[in-house]
Amino acid sequence: MDLAPPRGTRDFYPQDMRRRNWLFAHFHDVARLFGFEPYDAPVLESAGLFIRKAGEEIVDQLYTLNDKSGRHLALRPEMTPSLARMVLQKGGSLALPLKWYSVPQCWRYERMTRGRRREHYQWNMDIVGVDSVTAEAELLAALVAFFERVGLSAADVVIKVSNRKILQAVLERLHVPAEHFAAVCVLVDKLEKVPREAIMADMAALGLDEAKVDRVVEMTSFRALAPLAAFVGDQHQGIRELRRFWTLAEEYGIEDWLSFDASLVRGLAYYTGMVFEAFSRDVSLRALCGGGRYDHLLSTFGGKDVPACGFGFGDAVITELLAERHLLPDPGPQVDDVVFAYAPELRGAAMQVARRLRQQGRSVDLILEERRIKWAFRRADQTGARRMVLVAPDEWAAGQVHVKDLSTGQEQNLSLEQL
Repeated sequence: MDLAPPRGTRDFYPQDMRRRNWLFAHFHDVARLFGFEPYDAPVLESAGLFIRKAGEEIVDQLYTLNDKSGRHLALRPEMTPSLARMVLQKGGSLALPLKWYSVPQCWRYERMTRGRRREHYQWNMDIVGVDSVTAEAELLAALVAFFERVGLSAADVVIKVSNRKILQAVLERLHVPAEHFAAVCVLVDKLEKVPREAIMADMAALGLDEAKVDRVVEMTSFRALAPLAAFVGDQHQGIRELRRFWTLAEEYGIEDWLSFDASLVRGLAYYTGMVFEAFSRDVSLRALCGGGRYDHLLSTFGGKDVPACGFGFGDAVITELLAERHLLPDPGPQVDDVVFAYAPELRGAAMQVARRLRQQGRSVDLILEERRIKWAFRRADQTGARRMVLVAPDEWAAGQVHVKDLSTGQEQNLSLEQL
């Protein structure tokens, strides 16, 4: 039998879980600091929730199946559509704005590279019901807070920012039909990843010949806001939103982390305005996270549109970066007390001691087998225990246990109350 997990998936041994729990704790803590509430949804959803006619890779990467009732289902590749479904399910009963977050496991059958797996966990934070770029500023401030908490600085990470409305304006001038906008965005996102010739046929099918593609490439070449404003018009809504966002970023004190990049459009079809992605400055890895505004997603599912924005932050790439920077901790197991009975007849007494300690909230490793005292001390060292609690005949007869502090070496007899 092949004992390896399915290709692209991972086992998490206890030492791996300790690192994962450390990372997830920062996800949860930052979300709490910014006032976000947790939510979750099934890992198995209707496949139709994720299938959109915009040429997205995600459609070809779905893990799908038909259940015994003939329902066409998929393992979720991302969380945003599930969030939209949940919001629609409640109708207008939810008090807006919503600030929700989750850390779901997501699945995509895709080509694997460093930091890219077929399953991963993804920290999602979304704000629903705010139509101002104050929401994007809040989300990026949360990203910066996370990076700072794990030891990264603006010298390590850059968050690239753009606005899809600018590309939309350029396409309108080029007389590209509005219904092709989302599909063009998906292709533009591929321009830096595949040879231009590989997608020209698809571009032509959407109404973009060589000259129009040249115009789009010119627009996406800008790395500063001023020349782009001159290109599309100083009062364009996308330009105004970007300027407002940068003002807010300065108020938050995060502007050093940000960089404007007109080529950034993101590969998901539902984004409608501001978009952003975070990268390591040395570009040694793929994007750490990405997100943006998706004001029209709910209407694609038959509901009434509500302004919304959010991001997804995978666990695999950030783990690679933290390891590369020697910032990934190696927390050992941590037990408060190891309880050891000197003799089989004291096993019940040791259980009483362990129970009392656990009732006080202490982590207790009770030695369950008949072992020698040297083995018990080795066990305490393996588990990172703080104290060894020895239940010995004479001490127990006197209503006490013998305790050794494993950090100082101090030993004393204590009553159960003192323990």
